[in-house]
Amino acid sequence: MDPFADTLQRLREAFGSGCTRPAEFRAAQLKGLSRFLQENKQLLQEALAQDLHKSAFESEVSEISISQNEINSALRNLRAWMKDEKVPKNLATQLDSAFIRKEPFGLVLIIAPWNYPLNLSLEPLVGALAAGNCVLLKPSEISKSTEKVLAEVLPRYLDQSCFAVVLGGPQETGQLLEHKFDYIFFTGSPQVGKIVMAAAAKHLTPVTLELGGKNPCYVDDNCDPQTVANRVAFFRYFNSGQTCVAPDYILCSPEMQARLLPALQSAITRFYGEDPQSSPDLGRIISEKNFQRLRGLLSCGRVAIGGQSDESDRYVAPTVLVDVQETEPVMREEIFGPILPIMNVRSLDEAIDFINRREKPLALYTFSNSNQVVKRVLAQTSSGGFCGNDGFMHMTVASLPFGGVGDERARDLRSRHLPTPGTRVNDQQVLAGCPGASGMGSYHGKFSFDTFSHHRACLLRRPGLEKVYALRYPPHTPRNLSVLLMAMETRSCSCALL
Repeated sequence: MDPFADTLQRLREAFGSGCTRPAEFRAAQLKGLSRFLQENKQLLQEALAQDLHKSAFESEVSEISISQNEINSALRNLRAWMKDEKVPKNLATQLDSAFIRKEPFGLVLIIAPWNYPLNLSLEPLVGALAAGNCVLLKPSEISKSTEKVLAEVLPRYLDQSCFAVVLGGPQETGQLLEHKFDYIFFTGSPQVGKIVMAAAAKHLTPVTLELGGKNPCYVDDNCDPQTVANRVAFFRYFNSGQTCVAPDYILCSPEMQARLLPALQSAITRFYGEDPQSSPDLGRIISEKNFQRLRGLLSCGRVAIGGQSDESDRYVAPTVLVDVQETEPVMREEIFGPILPIMNVRSLDEAIDFINRREKPLALYTFSNSNQVVKRVLAQTSSGGFCGNDGFMHMTVASLPFGGVGDERARDLRSRHLPTPGTRVNDQQVLAGCPGASGMGSYHGKFSFDTFSHHRACLLRRPGLEKVYALRYPPHTPRNLSVLLMAMETRSCSCALL
């Protein structure tokens, strides 16, 4: 018996009724999301603390307030985003109305991860609701406490004919993906992203894949090591390193490494004290399996800072590794934990070459007092996002899109290594990143609304003027062809008269 059939049928019928299309309904849904955050703030903070040992500061900054800001932005701009977008016309359509209408796709599936279980559920949900879709949300079963709040409390604040939460692990997700959706939004590892994309391909369903990868951080010799250490340590160890856009490794000269190590040690001690395990500001690893994977990575290279671990507490100390080889596991997979390898390069050219011969990352960071160095790295590399002289602050700017590069390697469904839909994915596979593409598609702010909207090309013609339009009908003449080509080329559009 299909456990999802009734829910999916209910959501499809609701969308078919047209109830989600008016701006008033969309705004009411968004206001419900806002009340959910405001009225359940303490409950959400407790759930995040239970799942990831998140401090109130981290929960507020990276989960609750950022979601609230996304809702506020959508409410302020909803009618402007929904408005038909007029477009330039060619000579043949000067008397007509040409515009793009933003329409909802229909039934949207959002599959959320565990590392920011609230934020990465609600931010895409805001875009999907603002665009007028019905939504099925699948939160991560790994962040169990937050999953429970999303499943039991969130639906009370939304129209339940248009929104539902489904629970389950990899097996249930596989069953869910056998159904046809009008859009799928997935956040997680590249390995699981391939499964999602393969399932979507069966139904030709469009997807957004927010994945990850190894994000390089180049540190130039011309910079203040303590400033770099402060910023890198903050963003590397935030959420105990379980952030898809965290700096994943440092590239620098041996000379800069010698200056950077004591600065990193100083920053870690100031942030988390002499005993980081007792710090209220340092999170924990999400699961036993991921803890064991990270503990295995501690044997790569040589531990220069940290390296301690406590299985009973799922604690891994803020760690820096040196003398790391490119072929070691810590440089071949996304770390997703509080471990920072340092690789030595002799020059900026070598750093750029190193970055470019690997998969395109979700984010790339460069530190230098020289604006020319920062701009050169930006110009000669490719990544989903880029930030000069800081960590992932670009993600806080709602007017910037967030997403991967859309590397062709992620879109190659012919790979013989591609898992088939319904394949069971174990916890280890979900947690352990792999050196894959950074994903495709983008969201945040208006980009979220656009992601979940079909941009419908519309042309409204006059019913008259048939003698003018008759130029395109047979029998064709050289004179009519010349006139038609001129009319179509005026605005570089060759399709209006087809």
